Amino acid sequence: MPGEESRRKAAPAAARGRPSYAPRVPIRLAIFASHTGTTAQAVIDALRDRRIDGAAVLVICNNPDAEVLARAAAAGIPSVVINSRTHPDSDALDRAVLEAVRRADATHILLAGYMKKLGPLTVRAFEGRVFNSHPALLPAFGGQGMYGDRVHEAVLAAGAARTGATVHRVTNDYDAGEILQQVEVPVLPDDDVSSLGERVRGAERDLVVAVLAGIALGGGSPASTPEASVRAGPIPDAAGARLTFADHPSCTDGEGHLVKREREV
Repeated sequence: MPGEESRRKAAPAAARGRPSYAPRVPIRLAIFASHTGTTAQAVIDALRDRRIDGAAVLVICNNPDAEVLARAAAAGIPSVVINSRTHPDSDALDRAVLEAVRRADATHILLAGYMKKLGPLTVRAFEGRVFNSHPALLPAFGGQGMYGDRVHEAVLAAGAARTGATVHRVTNDYDAGEILQQVEVPVLPDDDVSSLGERVRGAERDLVVAVLAGIALGGGSPASTPEASVRAGPIPDAAGARLTFADHPSCTDGEGHLVKREREV
């Protein structure tokens, strides 16, 4: 019947058994990094390939010799070096960072191997829209001084059976913000710092891309309500990593069921 067909076409997607999403709002991302920028490169590639809806509009680095600056230049992304030498006063440095991000008209900030603590002005101005990736399953092996190989050394020294990576919101405290998504990586019997770190970094890069893709898909950052916890079941993959999803409209349908991604970690 024509009337029934019209009603079917007008029905919300969720009513027809498909997940419903908020409107797409492309993100404008400022990427902060300190060294080689492999995570930054993974994000730049995903933006270029449209796996993330948006653009990288700025790279901020504290290290003038960092490889990430060459990566930014190759991709045509503006970059700036801001550090304690360019701005010896910490408050002035914070203001300079915030001004640069605002001048680029960024909507979100990603800390991708950024070895400095973000200043309180910038954290407050972008509250809920600043994300960091950490190479462990927070809250384990997190906090001040825990980064890079130090984390993997601690994991091996503790005899942990598993580790992984976490993407979380940034607050004024180290590694203390709301956890959005995590990926588990098994610790193998013959692992050393190098082998474990290599597998964690690979999983971490894919995790960051997945989180940013979900944010762009949902038209904002994941829900920040107290109920928003990592509650969906783990998804095994061929490499042994397991990805857990936060309660996010881009990851679940209207009934809270996990929506399978086209690209898994």
